[in-house]
Amino acid sequence: MRTISITDPDDPQIAGFRDIRERDLTGREGLFIAEGEVVVRVLASAASLCRPRALLLAEKRVEALGDVVEALANETPVYVAGQAVLDRIAGFPLHRGILALGEKPVAPSLSKVLETVADDDVFVIASGIGNHDNMGGLFRNAAAFGARAVLLDQSCCDPFYRKSIRVSVGAVLRTPSSVEMSAEALVAAMQARGVEVVALTPSATERLADYRRQGPVALMVGSEGPGLPRAVIERCRAVGVPMAGGFDSLNVAVASALALHHVTNATLAP
Repeated sequence: MRTISITDPDDPQIAGFRDIRERDLTGREGLFIAEGEVVVRVLASAASLCRPRALLLAEKRVEALGDVVEALANETPVYVAGQAVLDRIAGFPLHRGILALGEKPVAPSLSKVLETVADDDVFVIASGIGNHDNMGGLFRNAAAFGARAVLLDQSCCDPFYRKSIRVSVGAVLRTPSSVEMSAEALVAAMQARGVEVVALTPSATERLADYRRQGPVALMVGSEGPGLPRAVIERCRAVGVPMAGGFDSLNVAVASALALHHVTNATLAP
């Protein structure tokens, strides 16, 4: 098995993996870190939209990833280090012992995403999602229920943040996404292509259980707390999930899962 041994945490060959937490906050200029076996397997799979640039493995994890290593392109380096050296490179105890440096895909423009729209297409629109756990959950749900794409407004956090990728169990790496405009502009663009935009909001009078789509639909979710702006909701079809005891909201990832399950399992209305 072709591997490169790393014994010095300051070795320039592994500079892209150094001080992960601090680098996560400042960005990696088109690159990202994938962590853990499940996520790295997605990155290296045929389903991935991203390209693996390098792997960094603890000595004890090399055998388990042998099939992944063998399948990588010959020019993709695979570095191996002892646990103590690996922890110093990462800047914290890296118990999973598996890291990959990946290259972000070129995000398609919204016009490209909407070039062809089918009656059974489902999209997810995220507005103002700043929590990386919620972002990862949205992508996981979108992949699980077969959404065409996740469309983010300009106020959303980066889905390629390491924690978002991990929470999504790699769905961020295989789900088409686009970031290029405001929430209002996203709604207008979808509606211009005949896609009904459904705003998920606790203020809705129409229940999700009663909603029946008639063609392509985009499910729009906002941040927990403020939710979607009133001006955006008024441009969409507002749908909600009634709750007991005066409780007024669900976690945004949970709400999106309920809505995606509903619209992808129901037959189209006549």
